[in-house]
Amino acid sequence: MPTPLENLISLSHLVGTPDLDAAILGEGNTSIRVDADSFLVKASGCQLGTMTPADTVHLRFDRILALLEGTGAVDEQRLSAAYEAAKVDPRQAKRPSVETVFHAVALSLPGIAAVAHTHPTAVNMLTCANGFPANLDGRLFPDEVVVLGQKSLFVPYIDPGVILARTIRDLIQGFRDQHGCVPKSIYMQNHGFIALGTTINEAHAITCMAIKAARIRLGTIQAGGIRRLDAAIATGLANRPDEKYREKLLAGGK
Repeated sequence: MPTPLENLISLSHLVGTPDLDAAILGEGNTSIRVDADSFLVKASGCQLGTMTPADTVHLRFDRILALLEGTGAVDEQRLSAAYEAAKVDPRQAKRPSVETVFHAVALSLPGIAAVAHTHPTAVNMLTCANGFPANLDGRLFPDEVVVLGQKSLFVPYIDPGVILARTIRDLIQGFRDQHGCVPKSIYMQNHGFIALGTTINEAHAITCMAIKAARIRLGTIQAGGIRRLDAAIATGLANRPDEKYREKLLAGGK
């Protein structure tokens, strides 16, 4: 069975491959829950597609989640001190990704073990458009329901950092209160996409399906407009036993 570190490298290479067009240069970040107390996250500045074990940082949840306390901005001195204090191995020299705090939030959710944040070109054509989030709302075809969930979460533009992480935390809680589940797919205005998976296979599948769905939506806009599935049809698809079985297989279950 692969180790958490091996899983993080695998997920990073999957979503960082140039063919997917989800991240270039130092874009995007990934994380894996190691246990109840700690997680691994991509280091700042490295490329997803060529990540090595040396490009990861092992962190404790409690020190990172403590940054969410309060309402104001967190200055660089406090942020850097928290990152250093959170390192399981103080000898690790690299700084964790600027998005580390929202990764800690996501990996603290029930069932979530793998997170992939990317900036796919097709997705950002819609997150950066005047039609955000309306053009990404609803579902267009069955596999979008199965892989991305019946509903997505939409996040307004906020500069990367602790305030963005607090906003994501609060919006996820509101989503859970309304829908009774954790969102699988999160679209960030003028920024990118977050896939929340139970496994690396699911996080990768969610990312791939979001890109396909974005391309289809862009095509429908050019062809006369988006025709969404009726909400009742989407609900029926989401609850069909055969689709639940397929959803489990796509996540890497049996």
